[in-house]
Amino acid sequence: MPEPMPITSVWLTCQQPARDQRRGRYVPESSTHPGKMLPHLAAHAIATYTAPGDLVLDPMCGSGTTLVEAMHLGRHAIGVDIEPGFTTLAQANINLAATQGAPGTAQVITGDATGLLHLAPASAFSAVALVLTSPPYGRYTHGLVKTTGSGVRKRAHLYGEREHGNLAYTSWSGLLDGFAAILDASYQLLRPGGTVVITCRPVRRRPHDFIDLPGELLAVAQSVGLIPVQRCAAMLAAVHDRKIVHRASMFGLMAARKARAEGLPVHLLVHEDVLVLRRGEKP
Repeated sequence: MPEPMPITSVWLTCQQPARDQRRGRYVPESSTHPGKMLPHLAAHAIATYTAPGDLVLDPMCGSGTTLVEAMHLGRHAIGVDIEPGFTTLAQANINLAATQGAPGTAQVITGDATGLLHLAPASAFSAVALVLTSPPYGRYTHGLVKTTGSGVRKRAHLYGEREHGNLAYTSWSGLLDGFAAILDASYQLLRPGGTVVITCRPVRRRPHDFIDLPGELLAVAQSVGLIPVQRCAAMLAAVHDRKIVHRASMFGLMAARKARAEGLPVHLLVHEDVLVLRRGEKP
């Protein structure tokens, strides 16, 4: 595995709560997607690594955050997702952005992104300026928790139907293999010098089962010819008076407390890793 890259930039992407970032900009049903990217994170990446009129691709677009933020910034976007329910949701968010006067355009495609080259329009080949995406982590880290009269219940933590082939339901080796196939195809859609931005975080599936997902994905990205240029930290917490104020969900708090009660020094996550890579020559 490659040596870890030092963090070179901190993105203050959660100074507003996630729900406030989405309010009025996304249809309310967007809350049903278990792994939504922060709108301010997507907007920062798009503004930093593209120019107006550029083409942005998200091969696992979910509810369409990348597409919506690209539209509002005057870029054009293509999104792919394997779940028809989520592409319907993404289309609703695209339609909403259009009614709000977003100057860019977007299209969403239902399909398995491991076969991306068969799904993408011919005009996208060697034309994509930025691939911005995040892998599915599965139900262990996603979802919403609500306290009811009968206890604590979790919802919106599933990615859809298992038989669709969603990478959220495969093994970790299957997830990495699938992500490699997606990045390899994305490489062929990138224009020369195009950028790939992957947001991810370490995953703890069980108390003693800790997975360095950012490190694993960095190795996968390099294996398909992408060149790492930067590692950033996108804040999942607010920063006030030089202090970090977490925005963890009830589920995150409960998981951390449970782990600490079992003797594991688990802390709340306050950032996501952002891996920035560029298209290089194929090995």
